[in-house]
Amino acid sequence: MTPFNFPQQTDFYKGKVRDVYYIGNNILVMIASNRISAFDVILPRPIPFKGQVLTQIAAYMLNATKDICSNWLMATPAPNVSIGKKCNPFKIEMVVRGNLTGHAWRTYSSGKRILCGVTMPDGMKENDYFPTPIITPSTKAAEGHDEDISAEEIIKQGLATAADWDILSNYALQLFERGKAIAARQNLILVDTKYEFGKIGDEIFLMDEIHTPDSSRYFYADGFEERQQKGERQKQLSKEFVREWLIENNFMGKEGQTVPAMSDEWIDVISKRYIELYEKVIGEKFVPQELSDAETEKIIIAALNKLA
Repeated sequence: MTPFNFPQQTDFYKGKVRDVYYIGNNILVMIASNRISAFDVILPRPIPFKGQVLTQIAAYMLNATKDICSNWLMATPAPNVSIGKKCNPFKIEMVVRGNLTGHAWRTYSSGKRILCGVTMPDGMKENDYFPTPIITPSTKAAEGHDEDISAEEIIKQGLATAADWDILSNYALQLFERGKAIAARQNLILVDTKYEFGKIGDEIFLMDEIHTPDSSRYFYADGFEERQQKGERQKQLSKEFVREWLIENNFMGKEGQTVPAMSDEWIDVISKRYIELYEKVIGEKFVPQELSDAETEKIIIAALNKLA
């Protein structure tokens, strides 16, 4: 994707997955590419329709949670384009976990019981529910790996005030409960997710995407308890299957490791899994849309003119 140059554009940022355009002092245009990252590394091949899936799930979820807290989104004029308010971001990710899965399980199975200052109970199995959801924040790294951090360290380092932390954690837990309720209606379990927040003046806004396969993990509710009792792997919808494939091929983003080759068949599998997640979470048929760069640019400029 060639970077655009919009009227009144003041800056441009290319993230792992998103291209962000700063318009004037208060507007962002966020274009979700088809790039895919894992272990903080951008993989070599794009995934068809991934940007559209992420954008449309995020818009759906932001609209379904705006009664809990204000969010940045103003418009989604094209399949993979979001336009919203520019916020001053907190340099932390609010990771909420309902189950002992992924990074939490890897930490737990190594014998540790404290993650980001939170004590995890003894006697848990992989994928078990925590007694109540826990928040395990991480620093938001501009480059390289995000790092686990405790609430105490966040406040100590000035990444958020104690008062802001209380609001952020309250919002994160409420958003997670809403996300779990939305998932339950579709016979899914929202297992874990992350939220990012920022400020405009003194008001805290929810930013970026929420409850998408890039930021969240879902299990199928049907058969969950039976699989737990038998010690079987849970059937899940997330990009964890991509991480697992990379681990099996000896790649975890560490120095000296090489990203394994991605075949056309594997790219197609990943794309179909993203579309499956869209249809399962939203409960609607996915309608793929492909626009040229010229068409996308024209639509974005028209939307910006309307918002001006």
